[in-house]
Amino acid sequence: MQNRKSELTRNTNETQISVILDIDGTGKQNISTGNGMMDHLLSQLSRHSLIDMDIKANGDIETGWHHTIEDLGIILGKALHQALGEHKGINRMGHSFVPLDESLSFTAVDFSGRGYSVLDIKISDSDLGGLPADMIRHFLESFAREGKFNLHVRQITGQNNHHIAESIFKSLAKSIRVALTLDERQKNSIPSTKGTISD
Repeated sequence: MQNRKSELTRNTNETQISVILDIDGTGKQNISTGNGMMDHLLSQLSRHSLIDMDIKANGDIETGWHHTIEDLGIILGKALHQALGEHKGINRMGHSFVPLDESLSFTAVDFSGRGYSVLDIKISDSDLGGLPADMIRHFLESFAREGKFNLHVRQITGQNNHHIAESIFKSLAKSIRVALTLDERQKNSIPSTKGTISD
């Protein structure tokens, strides 16, 4: 079995972040970003994808949350891409609908080596624990770009911003879990007609 683990750090004048991932984990998480809502959303991502995540972040939050959230997306995406290696044997694609009370979110992913996102989300700042709503969008964009996967998110219904955000992250987690599960029928091959999933 592949060793699908990674460990990365990102140290800049704006942020200091460390990430340890194990794709074949059980959803254990140890997450501290300085923002309780972001901790909660990343915990949902870990728990429902079954990816073990150890994430520590310190940032210049006196200027706002932009640098910390952006850099979290960048390093988490890079760590996930690194842990996948050649992408051998994965399903590669996955999608999921996830409800949370009145909110329903749909996500689809393709770990194709092509980082791209299309986000159809209507969310505002209230009830997000001080996390600006646009930072959720920015995190998802950065995560997909640096993780080199195609991400589509559609908010189908929802009024409560906390419910919307949580259903999105749970849906993303389930989609990733399906996409990164190893398929026994192609365990030694790369799931692409090109024969490679390039950087």
